[in-house]
Amino acid sequence: MTRSRLPAVLAEIADAAGVEAAWTIARAHGGTSVYFPRDAQPGHWLAELVGLEAARKICRQFSVGNTGVNVLIPLARIGQQQERLVRALEAGQSAAQAASAAGMHERSAFRARKRLKAAQGKKKKERRPDDRQTKLL
Repeated sequence: MTRSRLPAVLAEIADAAGVEAAWTIARAHGGTSVYFPRDAQPGHWLAELVGLEAARKICRQFSVGNTGVNVLIPLARIGQQQERLVRALEAGQSAAQAASAAGMHERSAFRARKRLKAAQGKKKKERRPDDRQTKLL
């Protein structure tokens, strides 16, 4: 999933430590407030969850002066459902199967598949030259 689909707090975490770290935190602590210390130490819950290096990056991103901060982690249920839907479609599942796996409506899967195909089509168009026209020089 792209950073643009994430809620603001998760997008900030993604900027610091990557999208996967943001989703890992959302899955584990979504809907609750957590404390990010000024600097994460080995054994801290955040370091255990996303790794020490990523935890330190997150803590640096959110620290205020010499102190840590309490942060409300959003549930991001819709974003998680969309992520599961896109992954299922990219894996070749039908719209019905992808919708079922994501807990979404089948129509959402059809729309998502259409957006994926449009994005892939744009990439393909950008790569190949238009052979219907001759070169001027």
